[in-house]
Amino acid sequence: MTLYIVATPIGNLDDITLRAIDTLKSVDLIAAEDTRHSGLLLQHLGIKAKLFALHDHNEQEKSNILIEKLKSGLSIALISDAGTPLINDPGYHLVKACHENGIKVVPIPGACAAITALCASGLPSDKFIYEGFLPAKTKARQDYLTHLLDEPRTIIFYESTHRLLDTLNDMQTIWGADKPIILAKELTKTWETIVSFKVNELINWLNEDPARQKGEFVLIVQGHTKSEEDIDPKAIGTLKLLQKELPLKKAAAITAEIYGLKKNQLYQIGLNTEQ
Repeated sequence: MTLYIVATPIGNLDDITLRAIDTLKSVDLIAAEDTRHSGLLLQHLGIKAKLFALHDHNEQEKSNILIEKLKSGLSIALISDAGTPLINDPGYHLVKACHENGIKVVPIPGACAAITALCASGLPSDKFIYEGFLPAKTKARQDYLTHLLDEPRTIIFYESTHRLLDTLNDMQTIWGADKPIILAKELTKTWETIVSFKVNELINWLNEDPARQKGEFVLIVQGHTKSEEDIDPKAIGTLKLLQKELPLKKAAAITAEIYGLKKNQLYQIGLNTEQ
């Protein structure tokens, strides 16, 4: 009666661990995000196992079925399409249900794109935060980036091909053109690429060759370093609230008076974030 959380390769199939292979061979059932995709991995490893589909759209419903199977004495492995399950992948509801039902959960560690990128980034790795994918809508994304303006730790994001440039342009708008950022693309795969730029330089580099915009991406962003020119994130939050009710010029003037800042500087920030 054990659920094994098994990390699988993010690209190079040789990155599977010996313990992961032994676990996948020994369990009664493998719960997979995409049974067809995982079937290819298992075929490569010479493992014949019964697969059970567990993905974002059915996890809450199917978790109950898996819990009953575990209670009956079966051992189950949970895998995702690539990397460590639950890290931007299904599994949270199942693991939570296991704890609630007294079922043993055993992690089998291995590849994780976020950590793989971080260790090769050259940015501070003693303290960091993982933010996954940013919101899809521009307004929500800019609001979230504004929330992270004063974050001192290294920040890790995932991003998709079709939103990569939009995200970087919003980072430039909110954080400034000089923000240091590392892009890690197609990690452990044939076209693995890790580059370090300021955000405006990264945008230019990507635009030089459309092929550079294709793939799976991890963005590692340097945390905020305080300086005398910093604007309190609370002031920016106040400006955005006032903008909802007042003209930008008036909102900037009121915010400047409250926080003792230059209204022209606030006005420019308001222009950059207006829709």
